[in-house]
Amino acid sequence: MPELPEVETIRGHLAPHVEGRVLEGVEVLDERWSRPLAPAELEAAIQGRRVETLGRRGKYLVWELEDDVFLLMHLRMTGTLLLDPDPPSKHVRVRFDLGDHQLVFDDPRRFGTGELALGPEALAAFFDARLGVEPLERLFTAEHLHALAKTSRAPVKAFLLDQKRVAGVGNIYADEALFRAKVHPLRPANTLTRAQCAAIRDGVVDALMLGLESKGATIDDFRDPYGVSGTFQDKMLVHTREGESCPNCGNTVRKLRVAGRGTYVCERCQRRPRAARV
Repeated sequence: MPELPEVETIRGHLAPHVEGRVLEGVEVLDERWSRPLAPAELEAAIQGRRVETLGRRGKYLVWELEDDVFLLMHLRMTGTLLLDPDPPSKHVRVRFDLGDHQLVFDDPRRFGTGELALGPEALAAFFDARLGVEPLERLFTAEHLHALAKTSRAPVKAFLLDQKRVAGVGNIYADEALFRAKVHPLRPANTLTRAQCAAIRDGVVDALMLGLESKGATIDDFRDPYGVSGTFQDKMLVHTREGESCPNCGNTVRKLRVAGRGTYVCERCQRRPRAARV
């Protein structure tokens, strides 16, 4: 699933091509994409409106349209936005006509979504119910993370994946952050010390920043709007490195299952909590 760096990469590439332009045509080809709205309802709400700003919140792309209409787009597992694709995409779920550009939402597994928020209050309510702090903003401090962690008995890996606590961090960047922090993914969040929370905070920021510099990670499906893959996968320290040597100590990287997700760890650098079992 595209995470914060991948979504921000898409936003950065698309913004110059969509901001200030009018959505001259919108065609929702897959009714699942717009649920609970019918395709015709969503098309009518946004077609003909000017795109004021293309933003991001967590893993959502936020299309701010004129008259305070917001299209909230989530890529989910395999969704991506492609600008003037050549050859044409094979799994187009939505088409946007921007006049001099054609933009398509391509999604082989059909998990991506588009939702509407009408007005700033509805937008705030939508995100308040779904997302926590942005990890690249000043509010994401070690103290804030420690206060959140004290309220959760979940493994720290699951805690970081909970979008209501930290927005935008997914499986890849959680593994990379915990390795940098030398914290085992099975450690209960409420047992983390202040020093460990500070290390995790720094690990999250460092991993995300490297992901942004690398234009995201392409392990399966991620591409930017021009169809180009990211390069963070070439810089990952443990994620997908099962059986390889830890870059810090030489121990073998192991793959575990945490919170239902494949999780990569060096159990010499990241000491397993005593009660943890896999």
